[in-house]
Amino acid sequence: MQKQVLTILGATGSIGVSTLDVVARHPEQFEVFALSGHAQVERLAEQCRRFTPRFAVLGAAAEAAQLRALLGPQSVTEVLHGAAALDQVAAAPEVTTVMAAIVGAAGLSSSLAAARAGKRVLLANKEALVMAGEVFIDTVRAAGATLLPIDSEHNAIFQSLPRGFDYGLRHCGVRRIVLTASGGPFRQTPPEALAAMTPQQACAHPNWVMGRKISVDSASMMNKGLEVIEASWLFGLDASRIDVLIHPESVIHSMVDYDDGSMLAQLGNPDMRTPIAHALAYPARIDSGVASLDLTRIGKLSFEAPDLQRFPCLRLAYEALRAGGSAATVLNAANEIAVEAFLAERLRFDQIAQLVERVLANHRVEHLSELEAVIETDARARLEARQIAHSLES
Repeated sequence: MQKQVLTILGATGSIGVSTLDVVARHPEQFEVFALSGHAQVERLAEQCRRFTPRFAVLGAAAEAAQLRALLGPQSVTEVLHGAAALDQVAAAPEVTTVMAAIVGAAGLSSSLAAARAGKRVLLANKEALVMAGEVFIDTVRAAGATLLPIDSEHNAIFQSLPRGFDYGLRHCGVRRIVLTASGGPFRQTPPEALAAMTPQQACAHPNWVMGRKISVDSASMMNKGLEVIEASWLFGLDASRIDVLIHPESVIHSMVDYDDGSMLAQLGNPDMRTPIAHALAYPARIDSGVASLDLTRIGKLSFEAPDLQRFPCLRLAYEALRAGGSAATVLNAANEIAVEAFLAERLRFDQIAQLVERVLANHRVEHLSELEAVIETDARARLEARQIAHSLES
């Protein structure tokens, strides 16, 4: 296997930390070129000392200055800051592979820069496809980039498909795909009790260790809704051929239902190092550090249909996918503002879906084929979402 030169965007988050754990197990196969972290300066400094990247990128000048001081004048790592620097390290000629793990809309530009430069893009930033699916997939194809999904569900689908399917399943005999969901911390919470749920409770995921924003999205099942939209772009399927199934054990990560009645699934312990290792080494397999699955210890696997009364955000995501065009961009923007307000304890948990639904109801769907139009639509939706959030607060 030829040595890969990596840029890890979002290195200080949970995906970035897991990626570096896998990389450290195979120093002969991977070299770290650049690491980015929005504001976690001390963690990024530790990573730079261990992996000696050529570049480190932070969000702002103040944090960059702090990192330079921590690393000292003898450091081999050049410290940069800002969005343009993220694009630079994603598209650098020396880089072969980019882990795109910056959360939310903030990761769109650098993910696109990697795709435009024809890199091997390991996509953990689902918002890139939710916001700008047509633009992103067209860029991947035009540049000859390789796109490998990191979300455990999409990676499981990828592993359960014939090799070389090329982002479309028309000729693979696929009837539908089934994305599994743990149900999060509120799977059995009565809908009338959701209004009282706190950020701490929403972030207490029963199976996965994740950042705060994605943890709230998991609690509301908006995360699964975003994954439905991402799957539509990755695998070329409309909403009618993408199902969601609650699977509390998080052992089956997703399934593919074929026309002949076969159903293929990928199973494993709930640890993001598995899909990360799969994508890093693809089409080979390498040790991820994850223990083998012991089905005798688990004993049983259970399933249930999602309750859309408890999880209205999943319904809204399906509606946005069916509406097409700019609807998914608006859905994502409104949700990011709503989650931000909830984490700041300015909105109740149940008001996340209320805010998103109001922004979507006010939106006139447009076709977005250029990045500039995506950015403008995103900005307008965020402005309206902030105004609605303020009205809900008062």
